[in-house]
Amino acid sequence: MITQERLKQMFTYHQDGTLSYNKNGKKVVANPSKYNNYTYVNIDRKPVKFHRIVYLYCHGYLPDCIDHINGIRHDNRIENLRPSTKQENCLNRTKSKNNTSGFKNVSWSKVGKKWTVQLKANNKYTNFGYYEDIELADLVAQEARDLYHGAFARHS
Repeated sequence: MITQERLKQMFTYHQDGTLSYNKNGKKVVANPSKYNNYTYVNIDRKPVKFHRIVYLYCHGYLPDCIDHINGIRHDNRIENLRPSTKQENCLNRTKSKNNTSGFKNVSWSKVGKKWTVQLKANNKYTNFGYYEDIELADLVAQEARDLYHGAFARHS
């Protein structure tokens, strides 16, 4: 396990979320993975997620999960990183690629012939009603996310 002390010997952290090597001053090249869009850096010949290195460097410990507040996986500024549970991290996701309404947690109900709002709250899916107006359904979804997801609510 790598320590904060060792990281500080190896790297210098910059406010833009990048690191440079202390040996030669060159910036660490951290390219997004084609599989999951996270950036990695090799330490002891093993790939480590870049945001975990930055968090450990700045805070001295590693939580089980680290959330990118703005949802951009390669934005590794320390002010964009926060400890979270896996569940909280999932709450901060963007809308699904399968989304057809254009609004997160809003879908068309074929049975009710209206827009419905549904989200996961307290480990179960909850329906927040049916609406003829999609914009109203989106407002209800935003309020429900704020209520149930708190600081981890993402509206886009």
